[in-house]
Amino acid sequence: MENKLSHKQPWLHSPVIDGVFILSPPFVALLLVVCFPAQFQASSTIPVYYWLFLVVFIDVAHVYSTLYRTYFIRGAFKKDAFLIAVPIACYIVGVLLHNYDGMLFWRTLAYLAVFHFIRQQYGFMRLYSRQESDKHWFKVIDKIAIYTATIYPLFYWHFEGNRNFSWFVENDILSFHSPLPLGAGSVLYLLIIVLYVVKEGIYIIRTKEFNGPRNLLIAGTFLSWYFGIVYFNGDMAFTTLNVVSHGIPYMALIWIFEKKKQVKNSNPGSLIIKYTFSKYGGVLFFVLLLALLAYMEEGLWDGMIWKEHGTVFKLFSNLPKIGNEQMLSLVIPLLALPQSTHYILDGFIWKVNREK
Repeated sequence: MENKLSHKQPWLHSPVIDGVFILSPPFVALLLVVCFPAQFQASSTIPVYYWLFLVVFIDVAHVYSTLYRTYFIRGAFKKDAFLIAVPIACYIVGVLLHNYDGMLFWRTLAYLAVFHFIRQQYGFMRLYSRQESDKHWFKVIDKIAIYTATIYPLFYWHFEGNRNFSWFVENDILSFHSPLPLGAGSVLYLLIIVLYVVKEGIYIIRTKEFNGPRNLLIAGTFLSWYFGIVYFNGDMAFTTLNVVSHGIPYMALIWIFEKKKQVKNSNPGSLIIKYTFSKYGGVLFFVLLLALLAYMEEGLWDGMIWKEHGTVFKLFSNLPKIGNEQMLSLVIPLLALPQSTHYILDGFIWKVNREK
């Protein structure tokens, strides 16, 4: 068994890269929250520079990493009109929603983001299960488990009715107190965890194999979503577990797949792609470019909409705050366009561009 375990792990890149940047983030984030309870569990506010690192340089930055699989590809617009249609459609729908009801816009964007976060974990699970060819019902249980790991905490959020955090803006996730479905959901949640553990035991006995990456991915998803939403009830803990567990693995996956394509010379990229993956570019350039784009976007948000973090967005502090509702209905969907486009495109780019 040990010989098989050492040679059949389905790494996307390598044990070190996968372990550090894809599998460990939820565990590291949870360790951080547990080790510093006063800062993460009791604090009602997020220190501004921690917010800058977490929300801007990880959460917002990961949105722009999608450019490497879409708009940074040479001739992307000529090859796929979908890349033009999606942002146009997102903006039009966004304007209509915000013009009708600002909260409806934010609520729609929040649930779109939730769906995107859930599907990412399912996508990672599929990638780490790609070499498995055993019973179909094993795969079905894996699918049920990864969806349960993400959907139950959201179910709890909806029916517990007392969460001290939000996704984008206050009350964007619907919630109300309802003990009956909450109790039934908790029982089902525990039963599915037991089912997965039993299934995995049977799988190991039958195949003499243990899929370490898949199990770490599923375990990390269960832990980060449960502790971030259900167990802890603070904005800082939720944001840390949510953002770190999602943003860092996503950017790592983009880097891994696009680097492989460049090595194979199967994707003649733009100058940005060529420079990023040349000996003069590298990971540092990749990270700094995403951070710069994220900083500029969030600076515009702060300068024209929020006016909350002028100390870190001094370049944008003199921008006039928009108060007119009609103007907000035009500007807010525009500023949110990178996010909404990212959420939609991400559901297609991994299907259209399949790498084994």
